[in-house]
Amino acid sequence: MFTGIVEEQGKVRSVVPGPEGRDAVLTVEGPLVTSDTRPGASIAVDGVCLTVTGLTGDGAFTADVMPQTLDLTALGGLGAGDRVNLERAVLAGGRLDGHVVQGHVDGVATLRSRTPGPRWDRLLLTVPQHLGVYLAPQGSVALAGVSLTVAALHDGEQDDGGTALEVALIPATLAATTLGSLRPGDRVNVEVDILAKYVERLLATGGAR
Repeated sequence: MFTGIVEEQGKVRSVVPGPEGRDAVLTVEGPLVTSDTRPGASIAVDGVCLTVTGLTGDGAFTADVMPQTLDLTALGGLGAGDRVNLERAVLAGGRLDGHVVQGHVDGVATLRSRTPGPRWDRLLLTVPQHLGVYLAPQGSVALAGVSLTVAALHDGEQDDGGTALEVALIPATLAATTLGSLRPGDRVNVEVDILAKYVERLLATGGAR
């Protein structure tokens, strides 16, 4: 379980194809998140929950990435030198400063445009059509593992009739996360609010009584 509050920007050291050919072994430099991490622990990498399989001893960790994760998230496009957002699992009893983030990515969004403001930037992203129903103005969404508030929604404005999502990034977010360097055409992992998905499931199955 995570909060979407990024602890540091890590750097991808290597992406090595795994034994299956379609999987990969990811090595990421993150001195802060590895300072008290052990094999078996969970770390969110750009919003994807990965299990630490090893520690290099010099501030980096390794993780196995399954074919399904490479297919369904933006991790498949990572290469050596790329920056990624890192967050350790939340401690029980700690403050939930963002929102409940599982690290289970629902889809990948694409940045359409970026509008600089006096102190913040406004981003417009295209969201996969099936995820639009889970988004609400002033609701929560995680982009590349960053907990953000939905600033505005534009339904039906994409070619596929889906939703365009707007978020506003404050200076702290621009400085502390990879969203500060995102450019039009870049892809980011999206996780919608888990509460919305549970409500939909309850209503669909008649479980709400």
